[in-house]
Amino acid sequence: MIRKNPSGDLPQIAESAFVDPTAILCGKVIVHDNVFIGPYAVIRADEVDEAGGMQPITIGAHSNIQDGVVIHSKSGAAVNVGEHTSIAHRSIVHGPCEIGPRVFIGFNSVVFNCKVGEGCVVRHNSVVDGCDLPAGFYVPSTTYINAHTDLATIPKVTASAAEFSEDVVRTNNELVAGYKKLQNEF
Repeated sequence: MIRKNPSGDLPQIAESAFVDPTAILCGKVIVHDNVFIGPYAVIRADEVDEAGGMQPITIGAHSNIQDGVVIHSKSGAAVNVGEHTSIAHRSIVHGPCEIGPRVFIGFNSVVFNCKVGEGCVVRHNSVVDGCDLPAGFYVPSTTYINAHTDLATIPKVTASAAEFSEDVVRTNNELVAGYKKLQNEF
């Protein structure tokens, strides 16, 4: 469902993107080319700052927002998801937040008030809260990272983890093409 927010903003969705009919996109959301947004995802840009303004939630080209993902933002802050990025099933991205290009956020993970650098992998059931991750970091499953975390204890992304992330993006890009062909059959 595509709908306006109370400020009257309507999502802007590239013609080449696929948004599942069960997903909800509300307000100042910008979806770039060849993006896949899966079933029951919710991307909601509707809160305003003290001055009544709002930054967009932007999904970069060739990215995928999988089933049940929630993307929202506090007080009109921006959320940017970079190109070729995967946000896996039931994850929460809550702004202010910046997710770099070629990032993988694993199942049920939560990222809030942070920047996740290019090529990072945040595995399943992890939390990144108020801590910026430089490019190329690997967050193991069930890890909690906050402003007090010593980033020297966080490993770098391995070749196999990067390959897995790239494969997920490729698979979802193929799904965009397949679902776009079927779109008029729904």
